[in-house]
Amino acid sequence: RDRIHLALPFHDTFQALKNPNALLTIAVEGESDQLALAKDVQRDPIKPIIEHVDLVIVKRGEKVTVEVPVHVEGDAAPETVVTVDNATLEIEADVTNLPEALVVSVEGLEVGTQILAGQVEMPAGSTLVSDPELLVVNITQQISAEDLEAELAEAEAEAGIEHEESDQETEGDDAAEAPAEGDAAEGSEDSE
Repeated sequence: RDRIHLALPFHDTFQALKNPNALLTIAVEGESDQLALAKDVQRDPIKPIIEHVDLVIVKRGEKVTVEVPVHVEGDAAPETVVTVDNATLEIEADVTNLPEALVVSVEGLEVGTQILAGQVEMPAGSTLVSDPELLVVNITQQISAEDLEAELAEAEAEAGIEHEESDQETEGDDAAEAPAEGDAAEGSEDSE
């Protein structure tokens, strides 16, 4: 096995590998520098150490298919919830012009708006590989606290879940019952 030296200082290499489609220049002893894409990066779960990197050798001008993360920007209309249904999209692009992310703006979008993969703007020279009908972002109505409690109560009723009365309600019921028992007891003594 040849030792591969990455042509970046370690800190820069570590930062570059944070980008899932980092294009790296590698130098193998006795050969000219080559370009490579990091396909799989295994990191130590605790320490900032890269344990293993799988590289794919590529050439300038070559088109590659990669997964690119979706980045949502902006604020949708008030009382809405923005859900990202697919956090990455597959695109084909020149190996030297791979985007770090695909930006999707939700600024001012109303309830019921859906953004499909085919509606996401592709960077120059990139084409969408994912299904154009793939749901990427969905804008839904924010649920109020009252509606949430009502839905929860309905779901509990359907599941047959019963809640015990709170201690205060139980104490209040016991206090109300106690005089009635006392009255009945006094009535029993009078009849004797």
